[in-house]
Amino acid sequence: MGSALRRNAPMTKISSKSTFIYKRLFPILWFGFIAVFLAVALFSGAGQSDLLFLFVALGMGVFGFFLFRRLVWDLADEVLDAGDHLLVKRRGTEERIPIANIMNVSVSSYVNPIRVSLRLVKPGKLGSEVAFTPQAPFTLNPFAKNRVAEDLIVRVHRERTRGAP
Repeated sequence: MGSALRRNAPMTKISSKSTFIYKRLFPILWFGFIAVFLAVALFSGAGQSDLLFLFVALGMGVFGFFLFRRLVWDLADEVLDAGDHLLVKRRGTEERIPIANIMNVSVSSYVNPIRVSLRLVKPGKLGSEVAFTPQAPFTLNPFAKNRVAEDLIVRVHRERTRGAP
């Protein structure tokens, strides 16, 4: 879709509806499982005689914490596309990001959930990089390109080269 057509278009949600599950529910399940695992091990007596249970649980907790911190907890809660700008919401903060302020769009491939990172020319309230999980149809093709990410890449490139000779 051309940017001229999208300027007057209503805001469209381009972030995944599953973001809440990735950011809130899955970490609760992960750390809850570890807590149940530890409780069963300690109350059954297995954890007292063998420290392996404690090390495995501790390792899973540390691994989960750093994994969630790096890949999930910094995701935007919601991203709306208004044509010439994106409206990004994260932890109660809302920021309007003009397409012209996006320096680079990168897409993480071969990971689930898909992650789109927007590097900004001028940092805003949400920092110099904003990441979100885009809407994506179900596909078994691991090499399929994400429509939302591809559209953003094209629009950012057009905006960047608009005044170029």
